[in-house]
Amino acid sequence: MRYQRSSILFKEAQKVIAGGVNSPVRAFKSVGGTPIFVEKAKGALLYDKDGNTFLDYISSWGPMILGHAYDPVLKAIKNRAEKGTSFGIPTALETEIASLALEMVGNKDKIRFVNSGTEACMSAIRLARGFTNREKIIKFRGCYHGHSDAFLIQAGSGAVTFGSPSSPGVTKGTAEDTLLADYNNLEEVIKIFDEYPEEIAAVIVEPVAGNMGCITPKNGFLEGLRNICDKFDSLLIFDEVMTGFRLAKGGAQEILGVTADIVTYGKVLGGGLPVGAFAAKNEIMKELAPEGEVYQAGTLSGNPIAMAAGLATIQALDSDQEIYLRLEKKTENLELGFTEVLNKKGLPHQINRIGSMFSLHFTEEPVIDFRTAELGNNKLFKTYFHGMLREGIYLPPSAFESYFLNDALTFSNINKTIEAFRKVISGF
Repeated sequence: MRYQRSSILFKEAQKVIAGGVNSPVRAFKSVGGTPIFVEKAKGALLYDKDGNTFLDYISSWGPMILGHAYDPVLKAIKNRAEKGTSFGIPTALETEIASLALEMVGNKDKIRFVNSGTEACMSAIRLARGFTNREKIIKFRGCYHGHSDAFLIQAGSGAVTFGSPSSPGVTKGTAEDTLLADYNNLEEVIKIFDEYPEEIAAVIVEPVAGNMGCITPKNGFLEGLRNICDKFDSLLIFDEVMTGFRLAKGGAQEILGVTADIVTYGKVLGGGLPVGAFAAKNEIMKELAPEGEVYQAGTLSGNPIAMAAGLATIQALDSDQEIYLRLEKKTENLELGFTEVLNKKGLPHQINRIGSMFSLHFTEEPVIDFRTAELGNNKLFKTYFHGMLREGIYLPPSAFESYFLNDALTFSNINKTIEAFRKVISGF
């Protein structure tokens, strides 16, 4: 494949955009080479500026669960845009999507819309601190909750890609209020609570981690967090920006059977437009302004076009009784195909999968946390990534990212991907 036009566009972008990209992982620093510039997308396919076509396994990092340019979503956006693009005034559309989202989630009373997952997690922490009148939080190494200062302490994803898990610009005072534990390690959490029994406002966790690759919780891990938070009167926050409305209608809470006090959302909830949200029971949400004293605001929060796209997306998910089963079956087929190829070649590997999230790690040790994710053979991953790209398969350009399948991918597409994988691995 040729990337001449993308290469030119990247050089032009570097002159006027910091790093040439508006989100670090897009720069291909982890895998090398030139990032592709997309012209358009439809269904499961991406079309770049050089005329190349790719099967898409990132789905805009999760939101495009129905596939790109899904007709009902496009129609909703067009119809809404003709009535005005932004008002800064309430619309009935906000109430409509809020009602459906809460119905699908099933265990929360109120929701507040914001503009991104980062903003949702930042606001959830502020709300938890205001509700508990405490300042410290616990997060887990490698979990990524957006680029708010409180979370850029051993973050995953792009921070790991650049070998800089803590960002310059985050103050020491902020860092001191963020306490760290290893994902899937309850003993560390208990030790922290024993040291700060009355100071921890909340524990925030990705119930399924997606920025160390896809990492699922060990049996009892989330249940243990729930019990510990109850014991010490702290709040449990699930960051479901990735998993919300993707793993099930009720997200990770539904399929894993653990209820959090506050849940954050994004990605799928916006149908491809910038949307975030956080939800909780009335006793917590009533602390938010204008009803309470915890301040949170946003000029574009509840933007009508974003609300229209999000509503059309979750309506489609709510009405299709088989979509989550289809997505899981396709992802399972991908895992089975990859596993067969890797076993035949004798390559050390770990494949993590849940629902339509998936990741491949070139390592012998099970990947259960940030430390074990780091053990993967990144040199081998780079070769794998570029080999698949040449075969027309677009994967996350980082070993520390989850794949996200979309419903537009057919079983034929999955088989094509497995055959491409077979060809690439045969050259190792």
